[in-house]
Amino acid sequence: MKNLKIRWQRLVDEQGKTCDRCGATEESVKEAVQMLSRSLKELGIDVILEQSKIDFYRFKEAPLESNRIWIADKPLEEWIEGIISASQCGTACGDSFCRTLEVDGESYEAIPPELIVKAGLLASVELLKGEPQSGGCNSGACSSQPVSAGCGCGA
Repeated sequence: MKNLKIRWQRLVDEQGKTCDRCGATEESVKEAVQMLSRSLKELGIDVILEQSKIDFYRFKEAPLESNRIWIADKPLEEWIEGIISASQCGTACGDSFCRTLEVDGESYEAIPPELIVKAGLLASVELLKGEPQSGGCNSGACSSQPVSAGCGCGA
């Protein structure tokens, strides 16, 4: 089995709380991991979720590092051609300007599961690239097909 790693990090304050957008993204990440796990299992891919916390001091130094997602060690925004921006947040973040994501003209404070799933599917294609397809020439799947059918095995 191959592994598709999804890593998500967010601010967690001293009381163990996070902001509303990170809380909503957490639910999205969990939902997306479940969907991807079900879908990719048949392809021999295990989806692994890693979550990490950023303390308030690290957050103050780099607030755009909170609510950040990587899929297969590549930032989510790169998979889906997103643009990172910022907007004022609140709650655990105070009055900081936190990460937002813009995709196709739509701005997201909390990342919806659909975007995570899309990036996960794109990453899984990369993970599978170059592997032989099941049912290839050695399996006898194309023995009744003429070469012109695209098999290329000459059977």
